[in-house]
Amino acid sequence: MKKLSIAVLSVLMVLAAGVAMASEGGSAVSVTGLDLALICIAAGLSVGLAACGSGVGMGGGINGACLGIARNPEASGKITVTMILGLALIESLTIYGLVISLILLFANPLLG
Repeated sequence: MKKLSIAVLSVLMVLAAGVAMASEGGSAVSVTGLDLALICIAAGLSVGLAACGSGVGMGGGINGACLGIARNPEASGKITVTMILGLALIESLTIYGLVISLILLFANPLLG
């Protein structure tokens, strides 16, 4: 079931990308209120989904580190260092979502 929903979401994203990138033949670009609203929604979703996924990943990582330290307290130093490195890598994914939202808001050719 999970693989089916991922496949359906992937197909919808590919189809939505084609519609989003389509433009009319005219040389003048005009921004409507709907265009601006869709850009703002996309920017919010890029940060929100990235933060949600990162939060789940960080929670699982910290859970595993706490369980490992509880089972083997002598290895707490190595586990802590590895956990912090993993959390930093997970947090970088959220920053990628933030960069995408900033590109959508400030470097968008529709907004001028």
